[in-house]
Amino acid sequence: MLEIIVLPLLTMVTCKETRAAIIALHKNGFTGKDIVATKIAPKSTIYRFIKNFKKRGSILVKKASGRPRKSSKRQDRLLKRTQLRDRSATSAELAQEWQQVGVSASARTVRRRLLEDGLVSRRAAKKPLLSKKKKIRDRLIFCRKYSEWTAEDWGKVIIFDEAPFQLFRASGKRLVRRRKGERYHQSCVMPTVKHPDTIHVWGCFSSKGVGSLTILPKNTAMNKEWYQNTLEQQLLPTTQQQFGEEQCIFQHDGAPCHKAKVITKWLGDQNVEILGPWPGNSPDLNPIENLWSMDKQRRVDKQKPTNSDKLQEVIMKEWVAISQDLAQKLIESMPSRIAEVLKKKGQHCKY
Repeated sequence: MLEIIVLPLLTMVTCKETRAAIIALHKNGFTGKDIVATKIAPKSTIYRFIKNFKKRGSILVKKASGRPRKSSKRQDRLLKRTQLRDRSATSAELAQEWQQVGVSASARTVRRRLLEDGLVSRRAAKKPLLSKKKKIRDRLIFCRKYSEWTAEDWGKVIIFDEAPFQLFRASGKRLVRRRKGERYHQSCVMPTVKHPDTIHVWGCFSSKGVGSLTILPKNTAMNKEWYQNTLEQQLLPTTQQQFGEEQCIFQHDGAPCHKAKVITKWLGDQNVEILGPWPGNSPDLNPIENLWSMDKQRRVDKQKPTNSDKLQEVIMKEWVAISQDLAQKLIESMPSRIAEVLKKKGQHCKY
């Protein structure tokens, strides 16, 4: 009879179900020794369950009281509202404010309460300031103009932009793990220089891949003459290579040399259609910014070039190594970027 009852119970795997099975056998008149023979659980576990059942008359585990919470639900909600009003307030500052309403808690307790509400401390994202209403309005005008464009439409756009690459650039990783006495060990120190060399490059890309890359000579200002020369050497060959006779659309931002009359006339003479007007302070709308960021952080910085010549060599090498698949994914993200900016009424999107 014991085997008939126990066989279906042997498949039970959770502690709760095992406890229920043991007590069921006990209620049916089986001894502890009989239940141990089924090997449903260790001997000590079986006798403990039976003992607790006889003592309490229930198979439920008594919930441990633990240390009482120092705050009520209402006080927890107040803490959450305080943090949301000032996102940069530290846990120590919040603990002091909490104390004013009668809650004596440590900064660690504050962090635990905020974590329960999903509020986690993270480094603030850096985005250009959109203080003027005109900047937000320009972003909305642009996004509404191109809100109906599909990924296929954006596949006809070629994006042109400039980016600085700095020697000994701080990568953003400011933390190192070290032992006592290793503070100034070579592997634990981030080298810095007062006036690091900076190389300015101009590049373009589309959904078909990256185009050519031009490095601005040292101590050379990017003016309208140089920009026109760069367009002639870079833009025209790239569009011919990637699009052939197919019509494409050119995008560049509102830098002064881009808006010069001579540049506008030259683009018109070349029958180049221009996307825009491009809104200022909008790197989140420009996928080439993501390309520059990836190239700097994941490719160039990791190789740690030690002089300008090596930096230029690495930049050129890593630029041509960018895959067409990555370029296409960035271009195809444009409809999502525009939709998010419209949803946020002109504010920054996650890109």
